[in-house]
Amino acid sequence: MDVGELLPGRLLMLRFPVGQAYLWRDGGGGRPDELTLVDAGPAGSGAPIVEAVTALGARPADVRRVVLTHFHEDHAGGAAEVAALTGAEVLAHRLDAPHVRDDAPGPPPALEDWELPLRRRALSLLPPGDYERPASVTELSDGDVLDVAGGAQVLHVPGHTRGSIALRLPRYGVLFTGDTVAVSPADGTVIPGVFNLDRHRLLASCRRLAALDTETACFGHGDPVLTDASRRLRAMAEAAQRETDR
Repeated sequence: MDVGELLPGRLLMLRFPVGQAYLWRDGGGGRPDELTLVDAGPAGSGAPIVEAVTALGARPADVRRVVLTHFHEDHAGGAAEVAALTGAEVLAHRLDAPHVRDDAPGPPPALEDWELPLRRRALSLLPPGDYERPASVTELSDGDVLDVAGGAQVLHVPGHTRGSIALRLPRYGVLFTGDTVAVSPADGTVIPGVFNLDRHRLLASCRRLAALDTETACFGHGDPVLTDASRRLRAMAEAAQRETDR
């Protein structure tokens, strides 16, 4: 796992062989640390994540919550491990929570032909087999506000999965998109996410995110955009709309 600082003292990116998670740090100025993990990587990520926490000078117990943007194994596979090591609460949208808990199987994506080799490649980089599930999952809904960064807004952005969410930190201009938006490894273009359950709904969710005032956008896959992210998100939404109109 590679660790990179995005906002000094506030935001770290944790990069895995497939995808990435983010660690947000509240506290400082004499206040105790309170850490929020957005996504948890694949199975086996718990211990490296906790090592990154301690390298910050924080304690494992300072990780108060793990917010999952959706149920896929490259984002939720490490959630139970992190919860067991830190005592953190695990949160997910109410439509994806049953799949995180393994109460019901998650629906597979509707893959386009060009996505098939990309999907095979991604799966080959993930640990084989199933993974440990959290003992409990707190269910979220659109419009919920979490006690993170002065008020973190939960945005339901279906399409990649039924219960995909984005997390917005308005005070800091930060947006975590999960896999609703990504960055192309070929040319660094911001694009709608791939491996989706419903591309039509995904594009509507992309337009919702593009309408926000965002300085820093953090994606599930691809390098974050650290400045003027709204412009890049709007360009993505406009290009996707032109594709739809053809």
